[in-house]
Amino acid sequence: MKKIFRLVSIIISSLALVLVLTACGSKSLADQNVVTRAKRTNTITWGVKADTKLFGLMDVKNSQIKGFEVDMAKALTKQILGPKGKADFVQVTSSTRMPLLKNGNIDAIMATMTITPERLKQVDFSRSYFDAGQSLLVKEGSPIKNVKDLNHKGATVLGVVGSNSVQNVAKFAPKARVLQLSDYAQAMTALKSGQGEALTTDNGILAGMSVENPGYVLTGGAFTKEPYGIAINKGQPQFKHDLNHALTKVEQSGQYNRILKKWFGNVPGMNVKEMER
Repeated sequence: MKKIFRLVSIIISSLALVLVLTACGSKSLADQNVVTRAKRTNTITWGVKADTKLFGLMDVKNSQIKGFEVDMAKALTKQILGPKGKADFVQVTSSTRMPLLKNGNIDAIMATMTITPERLKQVDFSRSYFDAGQSLLVKEGSPIKNVKDLNHKGATVLGVVGSNSVQNVAKFAPKARVLQLSDYAQAMTALKSGQGEALTTDNGILAGMSVENPGYVLTGGAFTKEPYGIAINKGQPQFKHDLNHALTKVEQSGQYNRILKKWFGNVPGMNVKEMER
């Protein structure tokens, strides 16, 4: 009986050792070479927003996400993988996009994400593909004309969790209270219900919200520079090179400007000519 017990113990220990060695020798999904995997599957998986009109918004008629960033992701995918390359899309928010990238659930984030020194410590970025600037959305006729008008006790500014716009408010209107919502749909609802005097984020996002919600307008112009970049995990130099090269090709071909005009050409207050490349 003792011999049998000893034999079973040896077998169990051996199996445990094999499992440990296998785990140590395998790479996590996030650490795998994205370009190698993308060429094998002919697919790049993008994290995009589905609540941000003009950039990425869910079409309830066919459950497809549509917008400037979605079209750009498709164009970049075909530049990298060829005409038959497929772009898959995963819905993200400002608070979920980084964890999804770190876990390897997506290959890249293209979701109105500003390139900042703090984020560069965690991820790598492509060069900028859209030069935005933070602004304010207010109810038409509001006494709020610029961010300085919010710098007093009692003022409430609405923002979204995970967006660097929230941190910027502390710099430009330190006396104001900031109320953070989980997404832009909730932030817009809060603005309409009077929970804040203004909603703040990048002007491109606010332009879409203004189009979707008549009676709400952008005010004060842009008070920051917010260059959007494609975020990828560190340790992927080839993927970063391929993204930048693809972006250059899309710009040089005129495809970038066509996509830009498609989504922003008829938006009041957006000077598309200044944004062309």
